[in-house]
Amino acid sequence: MKEQLKKNSENYLRILCSDISDRSVGSEGNREATQFFRDSLDSLDWETESREFEATDWKEGGASLKAGGMDFRVLVSPYSLGCSVKASLKAVSSIEELEKGDFGGIIIFLHGEIASEQIMPKNFVFYNPESHQKIVALLEKSGAAALVCATGRNAALAGGVYPFPLFEDGDFDIPSVYMTAEEGEKLMEYAGQEVELISRSERIPGKGYNITGKKGYSGKDRIVITAHIDAKKGTPGAIDNATGVIILLLLAELLRDYEGSYQLELVAFNGEDYYSVPGQMAYIMDNADNFGSIAFNINIDGAGYMEGVSAFSFYNLPEEILDKAREVIQNHPAIKEGVQWAQGDHGIFLHYGRPALAVSSEWFIDHIDNQDITHTPKDNPSIVDCSRVVEIALALNDLIRSV
Repeated sequence: MKEQLKKNSENYLRILCSDISDRSVGSEGNREATQFFRDSLDSLDWETESREFEATDWKEGGASLKAGGMDFRVLVSPYSLGCSVKASLKAVSSIEELEKGDFGGIIIFLHGEIASEQIMPKNFVFYNPESHQKIVALLEKSGAAALVCATGRNAALAGGVYPFPLFEDGDFDIPSVYMTAEEGEKLMEYAGQEVELISRSERIPGKGYNITGKKGYSGKDRIVITAHIDAKKGTPGAIDNATGVIILLLLAELLRDYEGSYQLELVAFNGEDYYSVPGQMAYIMDNADNFGSIAFNINIDGAGYMEGVSAFSFYNLPEEILDKAREVIQNHPAIKEGVQWAQGDHGIFLHYGRPALAVSSEWFIDHIDNQDITHTPKDNPSIVDCSRVVEIALALNDLIRSV
């Protein structure tokens, strides 16, 4: 059985990361991925539902910045509006400078402290520090013509990319580009001078879908098993999060004959790596009065990395279920109990007071603040160990059947 499941995993990985070139929310590839997931569950006799929501796709044609006869390398901020602007450049490194300055018609150059971590999208509800909200509000009131941002690394919020986009927000309408911190040091020489910024960027209205597969008796308490199916533009999204979706598909095979005491839900969330998390928000809206029926959540993200073991992290699980989970781990030596981590969709269920089990790779959890793989082209099938993926699916099958 393991060998067949591994072959299936490899096939799913090829489809999600190679045959489908772009799983970003709102894209045609994303819709192809969700349809593939639904068709797969249908073929395995799961009752499926599709939840549609509005989503904005985005494409860009590059950007250029000229100052003092020099060309600077800049990247278009994802989901930004485009622009063609000649204006004075003013440097800002702190909220205090932003509060005191006069920026009407100016190109603001954000660098240093104020550009040290990715600014949360203005309508992102799960984590949005007051300082981020204040920066966005001040910028929107400033009258600035455009933004140039010099950034470094911020793996915890932006993944492994360098430089990271300071803004990734389709609800924020000041055109923006970003550059490396080193390039920013060179640009500082031209603060106060006129510069020319051209950015070619287009927002494209579209649709996205959550897909849910159900099995078991309606009205019973639910075990909700989740993984996000979307990926950042520019990355195959192998461990972030094709492997999570593959584990859902393997569970659909393993649990095809399930007749246990819980209702099972396999949910392909659509939006974890997207600025407005629309799939997650749609799920919350649809379940606002029904979270109490969830016995516990199993969320899978970052699983199947080729180095190290897999990790199950536990959050407020009832003692009986926790004991079963630890017993399952003992029978699967490639899995260990991991430390708790916050950057995942299990946080939704915790917010609504439901227990959770988060599944990932020990390596991913240990390096979540400094890795350079996720959200980059490095996150491709070559870093996946499909035997780890199969082991997780088998362990979760054991757990679900035992509780």
